[in-house]
Amino acid sequence: MELQQIRRMVTEAFEEERYTTYFDREKSVLRIERKQDRTGVDLGLNPLVAKAKRRGVIAVEETIEYIKAVLEQTEPISLVGNEQKVLPVIRAKSFADETKDGKRIISTPHTGETKIMYALDLGATYRLIDEDLVEQAGWTTEHLSEAARFNLKSLEAPFKVDEVAGNVFYFLSTGDGYEASRVLNKQLLADHADKVTGEFSIGIPHQDVLIFADIRNDAGYDVLQQLMFDFFTNGRVPVTALPFLYEDGNLEPVFVLAKNKHPKP
Repeated sequence: MELQQIRRMVTEAFEEERYTTYFDREKSVLRIERKQDRTGVDLGLNPLVAKAKRRGVIAVEETIEYIKAVLEQTEPISLVGNEQKVLPVIRAKSFADETKDGKRIISTPHTGETKIMYALDLGATYRLIDEDLVEQAGWTTEHLSEAARFNLKSLEAPFKVDEVAGNVFYFLSTGDGYEASRVLNKQLLADHADKVTGEFSIGIPHQDVLIFADIRNDAGYDVLQQLMFDFFTNGRVPVTALPFLYEDGNLEPVFVLAKNKHPKP
């Protein structure tokens, strides 16, 4: 699909009277807004074109569904009474710390490649939590973090397993939007660490997938790097194309190619 085809498809999906669209030709960005309050979403079309070339029209349809879920949320949002709906989300370290209207989004450090943000689950979508929401609820950042991590423990982790070239890969993709967040579940990581016989590697290429890998030979790193690249380029919210090694409860990014790694004795 070409850019103009995608632009037309998205524009037609928001031709209802309550929406309006603006196209920035210089930046190839399509803005979709609610007329009633000018709340909107900026959609970069070039990345969507790249995804559509790999995945076809389904990539565009998923994007339209996501934008509609965001814009159809018109009720006032508050953390009060919704503590059980707060969850952590993993983002790239370079992810913006402010909203378009200048509100500061709460975040805490995670790794050299990633950071933790917090979301209020709204069903079909979620809202990243900013300082204003926390202050209105009378919460602290520490309370927000504790509530999010507590709620995370209740999420199931039904991994699918595949073996490639003598290496075992575990894939989590439940469709709930918090797959990558489960990397913060220390018990989940510790339990898997006890199962591996090689090196325990973890991938969080985008927010909707989590990869665990039992790397038993050099070929495993080649497979993992390819998986990471494929998932990273296809994800709705990319996080990092670098896998991590899990050692003693810590995550360290893997920069060395498999051919340069020395197998353990």
